[in-house]
Amino acid sequence: MAGGAASLAAAPAAIAQPAPSGGPATAPTARVRLVVNGSEREFEVDPRQSVLDVLRETLDLTGTKKGCNQGACGACTVIINGRRVTSCLTLAVMHDGAEITTIEGLARGDELHPLQAAFIEHDGFQCGFCTPGQIMSGVACIAEGHATSPDEIQFWMSGNICRCAAYPGIVAAVADAAGRT
Repeated sequence: MAGGAASLAAAPAAIAQPAPSGGPATAPTARVRLVVNGSEREFEVDPRQSVLDVLRETLDLTGTKKGCNQGACGACTVIINGRRVTSCLTLAVMHDGAEITTIEGLARGDELHPLQAAFIEHDGFQCGFCTPGQIMSGVACIAEGHATSPDEIQFWMSGNICRCAAYPGIVAAVADAAGRT
């Protein structure tokens, strides 16, 4: 306790001053234009907001999951301008004008994307929490040409964690979908 008290006593006087009167300060905002799942959207965001938080909280696209919020699990993977991105680690303001595809943007009406259908056929999910990120990463893996063998798929999908260990089904689904395209 003595160390904490000594640290507080050494803090500059300005830190300990009350906030100026006149109401709470408002955070600055930035205008951002994004093309999400083919629809252009323009709105104000807090410049500190991640793409993940904008998708979930501002655009109500909750298919993209918030797992670790540190970029380690891949649950928040989306495709931005053709590249897979862990959306929790990138700020929305950094992507003004970008094209973003989320899990909600893969199916065409009632027709599932080939990888979505393959996930069902190969039991590529159990609880389903990681599934949107796995599918988005798998779509990019196929588009990048990294789905020619199970070993290659495992390597290029290694940033996506499945706590239920549905990896055999995930790899089989990506390989199957790669063969369909």
